[in-house]
Amino acid sequence: MTEPTPAAAPARAPGGAQDSAPGDVYEVFRQERDGGPMRHAGNLRAPDPELATHYAREFYGRRQESVRLWVVARSAIREVDDPDLLKPPLDRSFKKPVGYSEDIKRKLAEARELAG
Repeated sequence: MTEPTPAAAPARAPGGAQDSAPGDVYEVFRQERDGGPMRHAGNLRAPDPELATHYAREFYGRRQESVRLWVVARSAIREVDDPDLLKPPLDRSFKKPVGYSEDIKRKLAEARELAG
């Protein structure tokens, strides 16, 4: 019979917090300039939404590198993986820009030659 191994040290999250730390995980999204896209900045652990907002402002807005922050509880984020929603049954390939067909390209080349 083998002897049990000692328990491993608790894992640490990227921000240095332990996985067993109290509080919920919040995802933070930030916008660098007005009109720019919102990008995922990271996550943090906080006991309530107010403190999560404060932490996000300190971590991601202290040096005015963000003009807007979104702080969302990870439990509130929903994944959409339903193939019926992601790939509609109707063929809408005509809306994708693919350029001219070979026949059209040939006709355009002929017209250019005639035009001189």
